[in-house]
Amino acid sequence: MQRYPIPAAAVTVESVVKRSRFVCDIAPVASRDEAQAFIESIRAREPDARHHCWAYIAGHPVSSIERASSDAGEPQGTAGKPMLNVLQHKGIGEIAVVVSRYFGGIKLGAGGLVRAYSTAVQQGVDVLVLAERVPTLAGSIRFPFALESGLRRLLEQMAVTIVDADYQSDVVLTIVLPCGREQALIDAVINHSHGTAMVSFP
Repeated sequence: MQRYPIPAAAVTVESVVKRSRFVCDIAPVASRDEAQAFIESIRAREPDARHHCWAYIAGHPVSSIERASSDAGEPQGTAGKPMLNVLQHKGIGEIAVVVSRYFGGIKLGAGGLVRAYSTAVQQGVDVLVLAERVPTLAGSIRFPFALESGLRRLLEQMAVTIVDADYQSDVVLTIVLPCGREQALIDAVINHSHGTAMVSFP
């Protein structure tokens, strides 16, 4: 899986369209449960808003199946789906957005609602600070005790994280590394240990 952008932190942006106030909140979410918890937190924070429309992609921006949206009482197709479309177009993963609408007394019509909700999300994304999600893979390395200090230095140089160390007849390190680096790690470890170390992945 390739790297992809994610929100680095939550943001809030407000806009007004024909007296209706739109409060757009965006936050990083890594799962459907986190997305739902974020949506509920905004409902609790903005209890007087007439609508709390939302959309999220709780994973990879393209391949994740954890994505959903809701019009939250607005006419069907005028809020949630347009909001989700903006997120998909931007290619940002692990993201949730809630737009809380305070009705200003002037109806916007279906086209006006689509534009208002899409624009609210766009404005939120425009000020969003992004980080990068690097997909990782877990594995293990088994090797003789005498090689430990050298192999630890090698793993540090290759940006491999040691999660756990188990000392039995040999040393067994549980590791996490960026996806796509598996063969490079295997080659480096075998070369460093002259074939006495074994790298394995689930």
